[in-house]
Amino acid sequence: MLKQRVITALVLLPIALAGFFWLDGIAFALFIGLVVTLGAWEWARLAGLAAQPARVAYAVLVALLLALIHAQPALAPWLLVAGLCWWLVAILLVLGYPASSRFWGGLPGKAFIGLLILLPAWQGLVLLKQWPLANGLILAVMVLVWAADIGAYFSGKAFGRRKLAPAVSPGKSWEGMIGGLLTSLLITAAVGFYRDWSVGQFVLGLGGAAVVVAISVVGDLTESMFKRSSGVKDSSNLLPGHGGVLDRIDSLTAAIPVFAMLLWLAGWGHP
Repeated sequence: MLKQRVITALVLLPIALAGFFWLDGIAFALFIGLVVTLGAWEWARLAGLAAQPARVAYAVLVALLLALIHAQPALAPWLLVAGLCWWLVAILLVLGYPASSRFWGGLPGKAFIGLLILLPAWQGLVLLKQWPLANGLILAVMVLVWAADIGAYFSGKAFGRRKLAPAVSPGKSWEGMIGGLLTSLLITAAVGFYRDWSVGQFVLGLGGAAVVVAISVVGDLTESMFKRSSGVKDSSNLLPGHGGVLDRIDSLTAAIPVFAMLLWLAGWGHP
């Protein structure tokens, strides 16, 4: 398993780095669209579409919607708002699981939830790429999430006692989440000192980082919730040793649109 994980990482890492940081414009949108479409194919299984033709049809639908959204940039803010609203609702669903599963709406509801997860994430990345410090912003949100994951892992191993969401992911603890949050905030503070932020910028930066990290945890737990409901361990086996695409981007699907929305509200970007 470890050998598989290492080989897969060595193959995918250069591709991912090139796609995220070297591509621009339509090429970047298509690259991210491919990742999201693969995620849609995986989500179709979690939604209850077992037949391969149905899963492919769902992925094609998502690809067509991405093309429509790309052609209508005025939809961007509304899509981010829809994503933000969904992740706020997801907090309640995760905390209330398994009783909350009655609110998912069966197959149609879960299929729609997939759109609320995937489409705003794509839109958020496309917007970040268009704004000042484009690659820096993309790297920033990824570092926030990755640092939180690493900090949570070590904090949870050392101090984890109280379960964060035992019905969804028994391995996660409040201590781990707090450790991950502190790790990301320390990195944010270091960036603030390096860039000579004002007091007001520090407050906004640290507050925004805390919100993004917290919602990234919800993204992780949300996918775990749907996987648990479906009785599967991984979203797919597309990435040997790593599971599926959704298993690798679940936290980012929540963090990216919220990160983009916070920057938008701060006056960073424009439609």
